[in-house]
Amino acid sequence: MSILIQQAKILTMQDNESPFMGDIRIEGEQIVQIASHIDPQPGDDVLDGRGKLAMPGLVNAHQHSAMSLLRGFSDDLKLMDWLDRKMLPAEARMTPEDIYWGAKLGIAEMIRSGTTAFADMYIHMNEIAEAVKETGIRASLTRGMVFMEEDGGRRLQEAVDLVQRWSGQANGRITTMYGPHSPYTCPMEPLRDVIAMAVRDDIPLHIHLAETIEEVQKIHSRYGLTPTEYLVEAGMFDHAHVLLAHAVHLNANDVSRLKGMRGGVAHNPVSNLKLGCGIAPIEAMRAESITVGLGTDGAGSATTLDMFEEIKAACWLQKLDYGDPTRLPAREVLSMATRGSAKLLSLHDEVGVLAPGYKADLILIDLAKPHLQPIHNVESLLAYSVNGADVHTTIVDGQILMRDRKLLTLDEDELYREVNVRAKRIVEGI
Repeated sequence: MSILIQQAKILTMQDNESPFMGDIRIEGEQIVQIASHIDPQPGDDVLDGRGKLAMPGLVNAHQHSAMSLLRGFSDDLKLMDWLDRKMLPAEARMTPEDIYWGAKLGIAEMIRSGTTAFADMYIHMNEIAEAVKETGIRASLTRGMVFMEEDGGRRLQEAVDLVQRWSGQANGRITTMYGPHSPYTCPMEPLRDVIAMAVRDDIPLHIHLAETIEEVQKIHSRYGLTPTEYLVEAGMFDHAHVLLAHAVHLNANDVSRLKGMRGGVAHNPVSNLKLGCGIAPIEAMRAESITVGLGTDGAGSATTLDMFEEIKAACWLQKLDYGDPTRLPAREVLSMATRGSAKLLSLHDEVGVLAPGYKADLILIDLAKPHLQPIHNVESLLAYSVNGADVHTTIVDGQILMRDRKLLTLDEDELYREVNVRAKRIVEGI
């Protein structure tokens, strides 16, 4: 199938390239040409780009998609109360089929708000993989592993099975990682075993780090180390590509220890704000050339999976934290949400920019809105004014997943019926 986008404003996110008017040709799953004018060919699906901006799809670098079933269920609680009193009891009631429908709900929201790829860590990952396969989105999937209780190796085996069964599936749209949950849930010996597996199998690692001050205190009381020092001692950064989620409570020495790491940090500002976790030292990380991407965390904490909200929050937090409005300008935070996150998912050679040879993962944003006019600087509008509802069309791997705000790979009526019945059963009495 070939697609021709005509007369759009194009933001490629390539270095030193400003937005320009032009056309984009897609053949199969790839972008093959970007130019000021491209003649249509017989059989082209022609998309009218007038009044719209084409840009790389957003990449959500840390997510728990099936948590969409628990949106708005446990707000305004401290993190450990939120986890122990609400999330864990509810998750214990979730069936594999619940996870499937919850993942489809999260995917629907992501497609609608301009996300074309995401990194997910959760349970019942086969069901999430099926949802990814059916809906056409791109994903890096991780079975989260906790080693605080004996389970006969079940979680570890599920993680291995996920990697073996799903890596490279769905025309390459599905990739996988190994996911030790966090320093405070993974004692040193099993953590080192998982790291060794990742290095042996050449599979990235996805782990939560220092999301709360309570985690820092817990690790220090057990080992006399910061959570970052604990991962360093485990050898996590010696050879593996690592996606660190949150990294809120890092001191200057912690940041220095991450310099030169393969992978980087997924910043989740909305979730961190809503749970009162703190402000991650993103500017300090960037000063050490540590790759930083953006994620939403799960809808159970962040409530929204709209990456444009994360873009705004990331900018505002760094400007506020430093008392300096020049910190984290629009262009740089947009790069975090595209190129930075793509690098965290090890997809930076395939997505994150618009260029011939890259995968056709892109979005069209409708600029004909009161809050997006006049257009002085389109990058500023994207960072500070656009929201997910402004996304007109979403394309992944050369397939149109949403056109003129209509989802093409999901039955929304069926989806809403299923998730409301399931969510009511899951949370009843909790």
